[in-house]
Amino acid sequence: MPDFHNLPETQHRASYLQYQDLSQYHQLKHGTFTRHGGTSHSPYDSLNTSDAVGDSRKNVAENLMIIKQAMGARRILFTQQTHGTEVLIVDTETTETFGASWRADAMITNVSGVGLMIKQADCQAVILFDPAKNVIANVHCGWRGNVQNILERVVRTMAHHFDCRAEDLVAAIGPSLGPCCAEFITHRDIFPPNFEAFRVSENHFDLWRLSSHQLAMEGINPENITVSEICTRCHMDRFFSYRGEGVTGRFGTVVILT
Repeated sequence: MPDFHNLPETQHRASYLQYQDLSQYHQLKHGTFTRHGGTSHSPYDSLNTSDAVGDSRKNVAENLMIIKQAMGARRILFTQQTHGTEVLIVDTETTETFGASWRADAMITNVSGVGLMIKQADCQAVILFDPAKNVIANVHCGWRGNVQNILERVVRTMAHHFDCRAEDLVAAIGPSLGPCCAEFITHRDIFPPNFEAFRVSENHFDLWRLSSHQLAMEGINPENITVSEICTRCHMDRFFSYRGEGVTGRFGTVVILT
């Protein structure tokens, strides 16, 4: 289970959770921030990271600064997430020319001081870390990402660009839609037949187990995969949930090499 950390009162009482398997590495800092401790007003209250959902850019900019300072990052990078499989390699040049209009659902880097952030409100953020090569990735994975197997693509991209070995990788799947609330009435139309193995009731699916399986199929040791087991819809007191709220904000998951 993840550990929660509260930031000082000067940081608007923001809090984030961390994963024990990742916390053991001194060269890595990470956190999944709750919805609390920011400047945004209802229905985006309060640490909303997205200005594409109706919140003011001023509030979002202040919220991102809170997260940046909490992570001790030189920069926080994020993309337009499209539920696709585009993977962005963040090198030194990319860091200097980066624009938030770039479209991708995963980022990989070996550059220190640069935080990779995924914005969420039910979809998974999957952190991957290779302690042997000192490479990190952060992946936005909703059900469409599972269908397209973006996790496979990211693991193979890490191998191709950074010579990462799957057996060295450590992974964490953060708060997201749990099997209790991941209902898909049209699953016969949108899911491939092999997803049936992850169906837990007539229309509900265990996407946590599905993502873990997809990672394991790429060679990641199941013992190196942590699942937070926190359902965002069941815990709207701490996290934004699109399914539960409709119009709402996005919380952020950040990973950074120190």
